[in-house]
Amino acid sequence: MNITHVVENLNRGGLERMVLELVKLQHRQGHRCQVVCLFEPGSQAHELDALGIPVNGCNKQRGVDFRALSRARDLIRRHDTEVLHTHNAVAHYLGVLASLRLGVRRVINTRHGMGINQHTARREWLYRRALTRTDTVVTVCEAARRDAITLGIVPWPKAQVVPNGIALEGFAPASTSMRERLHRLLNLPDDATLIGNVGRLNWAKDQVGLIRAFGRLHAQRPDTALVLIGDGELRAELQREAADEGVGDRVYFLGDRTDVHELLQGLDLFVLSSLSEGYSIALLEACAVALPIVATDVGGNAEIVHDGHTGRLVPPGDPTALAEAILSLLREPLRATACGRAAREWVEQNGTLETMAGRYALLYHGVTDRAPCDYAY
Repeated sequence: MNITHVVENLNRGGLERMVLELVKLQHRQGHRCQVVCLFEPGSQAHELDALGIPVNGCNKQRGVDFRALSRARDLIRRHDTEVLHTHNAVAHYLGVLASLRLGVRRVINTRHGMGINQHTARREWLYRRALTRTDTVVTVCEAARRDAITLGIVPWPKAQVVPNGIALEGFAPASTSMRERLHRLLNLPDDATLIGNVGRLNWAKDQVGLIRAFGRLHAQRPDTALVLIGDGELRAELQREAADEGVGDRVYFLGDRTDVHELLQGLDLFVLSSLSEGYSIALLEACAVALPIVATDVGGNAEIVHDGHTGRLVPPGDPTALAEAILSLLREPLRATACGRAAREWVEQNGTLETMAGRYALLYHGVTDRAPCDYAY
């Protein structure tokens, strides 16, 4: 099957990582794939280049850019595209426009987040216009599908759920040796308890709330340290927040890393403090490393973390509740270990790349399922 994926770029991020892994697996399965990037190819495009999978940028400029649209159309046509799979709103309506009258057999769009951004009314209007030439709209969790239908973004007959999946081969459970390695990297004593977070440092991930929760936690557990993996526009503000909370020397900013899998294996507990979330790749990766998890109950988080079984769920924007949930798991190490094991078992059954790719393959062939996703724990 000839498949064209359309994205904005392949820079570092959860959406981009999912597209990369999906394309790699489809390539291994014998499909002929390409990725069309509306803007630049991005920092991760080399991974597909190394496999001989075409990645082309259209260098789109601000506003209407007919040259970029023509470039995208030429790439879709020359690939003899049978399935056009777009990712998020801009890539969708421009991809649909570029593919008109080219004989594309199926058009699939994946919306990777939740709901409508209040500053993108024009974008959503263009997106809804493109849905007239769209076979299926995929959301990455059941909560997102409900919101998309309720808010009038997607008509019910076209809405499907395909949860994200990850390649488990690169993940091993947390281990003593990896904890020792991370302790040495941070120059911490061996008995320090490491609490980790992976994500862009921005408002949606609410590391401000996480640092405030950690300040409360550290007052009761001075042996703890907070490890933030990722970078973003709020880094300086977060560093000031840590200093104001009196924990500036116990919050470690590791920035963007290529060894996230290994760093996760050195943690004792994973925390996701998001105010807004779709279906978190970071949570799936924490499950794969068998870490106990504390997460906010937003978006699809409750479809991954089952409160009391694989971790704890807390309300968003509540540092006190977040701190208490973390402390409850730290006080019961046997329970925390059991949560981590259950999380690994769950992701093996429900969160693999192969499971995700299989669901997309059905949609590519026109097979749909209207039943809500309900994954047993």
